[in-house]
Amino acid sequence: MKVSKVLALVLAVVMCAMLCTACGGTKSGETLTMGTNAAFPPYEFVDENNEIVGIDAEIAAAVAEKLGMTLEIKDMAFDSLITAVDQGAVDIVLAGMTVTEERKESVNFTESYATGVQVVIVPVDSDIATIDDLTGKKIGVQSGTTGDIYCSSAPEDGGYGEEAVSRYDNGALAVTALSNKQIDCVVIDNEPAKEFVKANEGLKILETEFAVEDYAAAIAKSNTELLEKVNGAIAELKAEGKIDEIISKYIKAE
Repeated sequence: MKVSKVLALVLAVVMCAMLCTACGGTKSGETLTMGTNAAFPPYEFVDENNEIVGIDAEIAAAVAEKLGMTLEIKDMAFDSLITAVDQGAVDIVLAGMTVTEERKESVNFTESYATGVQVVIVPVDSDIATIDDLTGKKIGVQSGTTGDIYCSSAPEDGGYGEEAVSRYDNGALAVTALSNKQIDCVVIDNEPAKEFVKANEGLKILETEFAVEDYAAAIAKSNTELLEKVNGAIAELKAEGKIDEIISKYIKAE
């Protein structure tokens, strides 16, 4: 009789485990691996404790918490992020990444969580006054970013051509090249632009906006289940005011 009870208990535990597995979904304790390029303040950067922090890092952590997961962040070159998520090296990308038709061919994007503005950094004594003055100039960009895409496209498509663009691994290197007079300007997102100008004397941001774009997280096309869950988490975080709270922590109202 005792053996039968023990056997029945074991069978019940096994059946429960099988049912839980069949249900699928995200299991508590799983790791959500985020790919980013931590040289894009205030969206992602390395702090004094050598930890990756910023808007995207906090939003990803909040999403992971909603999903009952633990966040792990991997820092890599920006232009390798799409390939990394497509091939499964990371689960999700948050990197101040703009939704573009070209990128949508390789990955799925979540609902937008922030709006970015591309601007132009120039020396204070530059003869560049508006974006109309960029023709014939040497433009610095971070490789693989929308600034790169916009500026290197053909003139008939609104760009300045490949020959006009100098690519750098991150925005800081592009700004250093600008300070050293190796290039005439840098096209980059407004928020990191503010940080770079603050840290580098003799530079300013043009008042004319270059482009306005939506930022979203990228997920592999094959992982539609994660896309649905992350979209649900983002919707909840927006409704709770959490995303606005995170953004306002790093971007102060002027």
